[in-house]
Amino acid sequence: MQPFYPILPNEKPPPGGKEEVGNKAWNLMRMVAAGLSVPAGFVLPTDWCRLHRRGTLDETLLREALSGGIKRLEAASGLGFGIARRPLLVSVRSGAAVSMPGMMETVLDIGLNPQTVDGLIRQTGNPRLAWDSFRRLVQGYAEVVAGLPAVPFDALVADALAAIDAASERELDHLSLRRLTQAMLEEYQAQAGSPFPADPAVQLMEAARAVLGSWDAPKAASYRKLNGIDDDAGTAVTVQAMVYGNAGGASGAGVGFTRNPATGEREFYFDFQFNGQGEDVVAGRQVLRDNARLRRILPNIWTELEKTCHELELLFRDAQDFEFTIEAGRLYLLQARRAKRTPWAAIRIAVAMAEEGLIGPDEALAQLHEVDIAAVGRTRFAPPLPEPLARADIAGIGVASGAIALDSDAAGRMAASGASVILVRRETSTADIEGMAAAAGILTATGGRTSHAAVVARQLGKVCLVGCPDLTTDMDRRVCRIGGRELPEGSFLSVDGNDGAIYAGQLTAITERPQQELAVIKGWQAAVGPTTRKARAWRRPSDKASR
Repeated sequence: MQPFYPILPNEKPPPGGKEEVGNKAWNLMRMVAAGLSVPAGFVLPTDWCRLHRRGTLDETLLREALSGGIKRLEAASGLGFGIARRPLLVSVRSGAAVSMPGMMETVLDIGLNPQTVDGLIRQTGNPRLAWDSFRRLVQGYAEVVAGLPAVPFDALVADALAAIDAASERELDHLSLRRLTQAMLEEYQAQAGSPFPADPAVQLMEAARAVLGSWDAPKAASYRKLNGIDDDAGTAVTVQAMVYGNAGGASGAGVGFTRNPATGEREFYFDFQFNGQGEDVVAGRQVLRDNARLRRILPNIWTELEKTCHELELLFRDAQDFEFTIEAGRLYLLQARRAKRTPWAAIRIAVAMAEEGLIGPDEALAQLHEVDIAAVGRTRFAPPLPEPLARADIAGIGVASGAIALDSDAAGRMAASGASVILVRRETSTADIEGMAAAAGILTATGGRTSHAAVVARQLGKVCLVGCPDLTTDMDRRVCRIGGRELPEGSFLSVDGNDGAIYAGQLTAITERPQQELAVIKGWQAAVGPTTRKARAWRRPSDKASR
């Protein structure tokens, strides 16, 4: 078994393709080979996960594989892992052969301790960056690796914000973040019964084990069951040098789609947060409002992102979902994968890409092999319409009416009794996947259009509205308040994924079809013929092709 594969220029691709190293690492390798800006990294193959699941993982061999990969990163970066003078920090991410957005774990900023945090301050001249990264490591490691409850750590963040009357962590200065980190270290010891591990090698080893173990997390198992993914496939572990979206005003983190995954329009569809790290965007816990500012404040980066959309589509020959970080005005790509999209968007993207000459009709039909073309449609509410209670950002198109469910368990119970359900949450996470699958529509108070939960909702074909500023939930009383109106759980709500409107009560839906695109597809199918279509089975071009 190959212990690890580097994600560096001029490296040979692994012979097993994405099945061996996971979709994330495989696509990173392809981007590196294409000359795109990707942080240096390495990947532990999926074989390690299979050993972990069988209980035959050799701890010594795993430690040696991680050490070997780190040495390659140190040589590439000129930094030292665990070295106080110029510390190398890394992220540890999951990555199965089939993309499973948000279903497995990530740990960021590994390598920080009381010595290296001082070294990071000297290296960057940015004490806020260093202490913000350290508190993120402690909080993330506590939840993902140590399995500690998140509530006490969230409460410490809330206390720090209240102490200076701040709205978000981005308003905390380095002194507040230092106090917050110290409080989290004390909370960690109190909860875990042992100190937070100061040895970066231990942090890395335990984070890798946690990522391997997250393959069998309940939400991951539910996702595989819903999507017919083999339980034995396993996840790879991708380790990359950190780049810092939390480095100041010319830094930030975002998730972008090369085309609108809800409607199929050819436009850069994204969410972005200045002075943040990737988890701030994808976790769905924050209201994201920096999209317009990105284009205004960093116009050169905006131009580079639009160029990147085109380069990714040329490389992968399909619409892509990609994560990016801007550090001090420099763009880095952290991931690219085939964009999850609504059936409506799938039809429009396939036809548009063929008409643009990016792909041929055969490839366009291959993109649609899982779409029930005859059933594709978009719903809208029949007029006249009442005054909406509020509006939210659109993450999944169409319309839905149903009884309000305030958590996934309630959504499952109501749907099992035959009711149409709208899942209403302050925030959703991918742990809500079973509730999302049961619901006809989803509405959240926080989160963005590109959060993991929104991505999953779109893939499931659900109407989804996110980031509603006029929504609050009271879980003790089992009520929500939207636009000043209180609605008990079980009362009817209607959500419009075409214009973002939210209505009280049940409205009538009508359906429209993408007639122009359907006519083009019908012509392709007639030209190919049913026998040839069946023989080809519409397989996509091999991901094992040479880079």
